[in-house]
Amino acid sequence: MWRTGPGPSLRRAARLCSSTPPKASHTNKLRPHAEKQRRRRVREEGILSSQHGTSLPFPSCYSPEYVESSWYQWWEKEGFFSPEQHERLPHAVDQTFSLCIPPPNVTGTLHLGHALTVAVEDALVRRRMQGCRVLWVPGCDHAGIATQTVVERRLLRQTGKHRRDFTRDEFLEEVWKWKNKGDEIYHQLRKLGASLDWSRACFTMDPGFSRAVTAAFVRLCDSGLIYRSEGLVSWSCALESAISDIEVDSKELSGRTMLSVPGYEHKVEFGSMLSFAYPVEGHTEVVVSTTRPETMLGDVAIAVHPDDPRYQMVHGKHCRHPFTDRLLPIITDSMVDVELGTAVKVTPAHDHTDFVLSQRHSLPRLTVIAGDGTMTESCGQWLEGVKRFDARQLVVDALVEKRLFRGRKAHAMSLPVCRSGDIIEPLLRNQWFVRCDVMAKKAVQAVEERQLEIIPEYYTKTWKNWLSNIDWCISRQLWWGHQIPAYKVMLPSSEGQQEEQWVWGRSEDEARQRAAVKYGLKPDAVTLTRPDVLDTWFSSALFPFAMLGWPDQTADLQQFYPNSVLETGSDLIFFWVARMVMLGTELTGQLPFKQVLFHSLVRDKYGRKMSKSLGNVIDPLDVIHGVSLERLQGKVKEGNLDPREQLVAMEAQRKDFPAGIPECGTDALRFALCSHKMQEDLSLSVAQVLSCRHFCNKMWQTLRFTLGVLSLQTAPLSSMDRWICSRLHSTVGQCEQAFEAYELHSVTSALYSFWVHSLCDIYMEYIKPLLTQQDQEVVLTTDTEHSGDAKQAAIAVLYHCVSVSLALLSPFMPFITEELWQRLQPFAPEAAAQTSLCLQPYPRSAQLAHWHFAEEERDFLLVQEVIRVARSLRAQCGITKAKPNSVWAVCSPSQAEVLLRFGSAIRTLSRISDLHICCSDRGSIPPSVHSTSPPKTSLAGVVDHTCQLHLHSGMNIEKQIVQLSQRRDRLVPKLDQILARVQSPSYLTKVPSHVREQMDSKVSALEQELKTVEDQLKLLQE
Repeated sequence: MWRTGPGPSLRRAARLCSSTPPKASHTNKLRPHAEKQRRRRVREEGILSSQHGTSLPFPSCYSPEYVESSWYQWWEKEGFFSPEQHERLPHAVDQTFSLCIPPPNVTGTLHLGHALTVAVEDALVRRRMQGCRVLWVPGCDHAGIATQTVVERRLLRQTGKHRRDFTRDEFLEEVWKWKNKGDEIYHQLRKLGASLDWSRACFTMDPGFSRAVTAAFVRLCDSGLIYRSEGLVSWSCALESAISDIEVDSKELSGRTMLSVPGYEHKVEFGSMLSFAYPVEGHTEVVVSTTRPETMLGDVAIAVHPDDPRYQMVHGKHCRHPFTDRLLPIITDSMVDVELGTAVKVTPAHDHTDFVLSQRHSLPRLTVIAGDGTMTESCGQWLEGVKRFDARQLVVDALVEKRLFRGRKAHAMSLPVCRSGDIIEPLLRNQWFVRCDVMAKKAVQAVEERQLEIIPEYYTKTWKNWLSNIDWCISRQLWWGHQIPAYKVMLPSSEGQQEEQWVWGRSEDEARQRAAVKYGLKPDAVTLTRPDVLDTWFSSALFPFAMLGWPDQTADLQQFYPNSVLETGSDLIFFWVARMVMLGTELTGQLPFKQVLFHSLVRDKYGRKMSKSLGNVIDPLDVIHGVSLERLQGKVKEGNLDPREQLVAMEAQRKDFPAGIPECGTDALRFALCSHKMQEDLSLSVAQVLSCRHFCNKMWQTLRFTLGVLSLQTAPLSSMDRWICSRLHSTVGQCEQAFEAYELHSVTSALYSFWVHSLCDIYMEYIKPLLTQQDQEVVLTTDTEHSGDAKQAAIAVLYHCVSVSLALLSPFMPFITEELWQRLQPFAPEAAAQTSLCLQPYPRSAQLAHWHFAEEERDFLLVQEVIRVARSLRAQCGITKAKPNSVWAVCSPSQAEVLLRFGSAIRTLSRISDLHICCSDRGSIPPSVHSTSPPKTSLAGVVDHTCQLHLHSGMNIEKQIVQLSQRRDRLVPKLDQILARVQSPSYLTKVPSHVREQMDSKVSALEQELKTVEDQLKLLQE
């Protein structure tokens, strides 16, 4: 027996599950204020029981803030996210599932891209409901460049001082103060409902993690995989550091563009191609073109294509540099693009292509731009110390003065820009590099041999192409980050020595001992300096095993490594994923994970990539809690945007969110994010999230209705009971298959469809009259759907469908499902296995096999069409809900049998008073089926070519004739269009057989409907 709990009357409960949700609002109108205050008091006083305060009154309307205010604190306090808890579950299995969250940068707050990551990964780790031992580790990345930039700007704004005005230790102290002030990211993750094991949270600058970074660097150096060399790197003059490609943004210019550059009062011109001449011995000249004329001071040669007829006479000759008087050889190389129109100036120290040319032709490399962006002494006194873009104009003026300038024109180009806003400068520098060739081959081989699975598979080609030729500069000239455990050695006799000398070690003492042995000195005679820090991606590449305690062989490392899967954005395939695979395999001897699951970018509703300067970056908490336009604009003003970019961003916000963003809640946001295909860029609008909030309200009202009618338990009796149970079984099967394939959008689609379309729109609408009528009103029918036990069966089925559906939805909507499940528990037929839904066994189709009724599911397809056509006929006649009317179904014997079994559902859902079934072939159909033929003046509709419905409407003949004529006029061109396609010459050869079958069936139905309309018209006109 189920206990009958307090609730509204059955009639009132039936009205609660309205199909029209209340209008969403970001005001507080929907909040049940008193209950919310009581919930808050319960939480603050720490008196939450296993049912977590659900004895409080059930508010009449759904409120995200009410539902999501306190569950997470309880989950975390009880340790539900710990793998040690999962081992003790009654349904525990000997399987481990582990992964790490891609550690977001400590610099700021999460955006919707991070929210997508959380939503997807949290859905995956809910495998703990299947009894798996699950570990999901949270973390945060120190983000070397981004963090240093943020703190530098803050200090400049607050104190007027630059980084160089502090000592390194003083500056790092300021960074730690800034870092330790806020845990905004962890707060956001909790608000998103991420079921992370916070006891294992990992920051990449934690002492344990730093020890792992040091150990990794030393091991790789000892094995020869890390080396120091001179190379051409992407350099930020504002940061005075090399940066990785991930810090470089490409700004596309269509032509001449004036841009603001840090350190310059006036805008600088870009997107122009300038041409000038080099005098050639023999009183001729060679014209070259460049977008960076300031680099011509570093030219060491002129290159032409060997087959270009314009330059055949200058092969092997020399040009004289107009400012330095150096002789520049004219070389030939097939790398030169003939279509460029001119010869090519070769500046190996400032251009990647020219660097390759210098290697092929043994050319010198002359650096003319220093690390701070000023011109070097090799440029001459007139340019030494001048800023590079100021020098640009001086060089052009000098070329004009020497009559060597040949003009300029607009030139479309891609301009490399640093996150600091600076223009990237390729510079030749001594740096630390990782030798990747052997490790990269292993990473490619792992994918080819299916040891590592990349999902979706089409990324495997990109993976192979990129790993075929890579080089990785890992040193950064920053102050914030992991100091490289490599020490520059100064020996007593090395004063004035040009060649660098280095040693490395896990500590300074170890490095000093190594240096003493290497150079035959006493340790005290060696002076060591440690200038650079490591690329942030180097430490991030160690995350899957460093987070578990590596290099120590900890219990976590032995149990949870390799990770089960890595889920991340597709834009990190090279910068993070490939490097994790290479370093993980090299340092641990194992792949760091078995599968890589990529999701695509989250874009705004216009399909644009989210950018602060566009004003379309959305904080997930603003969607969850709602935010005013004024607050949105305040956040832009508080950021680090240029004043001009601020204006653009604020105008975009005024256009997109004139009334701010309404309160949507975490569950709605997560469900909306998971409802999109992961492999397609997601263009998310707030309207889509609001639609999911409406779904939350539908769930809320469904529970209120369910709680109002709970009574006794029994087995499903009616055809409709069996149908909804079978639909639930099929939905569980769909979820199983889609989860296995990581197709979360298919899971959410199946669950939404079941709850809204099957459970609410059909089954609950069907049982409402049954549950709200008095016992004495029950009438026995041929299908036993209103027998004495029918009401109890319907209630039992309703409870079953709702409770199972809540468990199915829990991975996507953890807050509302927990709230509703807890309220349902007092009426459960037996005690729940766990105190929280998040640890309940996840529904399996095998467990529900006894409620799989394939015949009912198949037959109900016909029933749905009958209901649709009947409703359509009533709408055509303008029949109101209250007016009784009869429908005749003229059909085949097999269809008659189905309609007879579902007769009660058809009458209820079609809102008709009587259903007469007419069948000419008696067969085994009961005599009651063969009622009188439909009235001649009834309005007809076609279900399919063997089934028609006739509605006796009482409408006047003239009006029926008009309506039927309009129907005929719509049907004729529709049928002609399909027939034209079917009768085309290539139809039989090009159209698949299953499509032809569908088209044939459609033609038959349309022809039957047209014939029925014409017969009716003829009858009425007579």
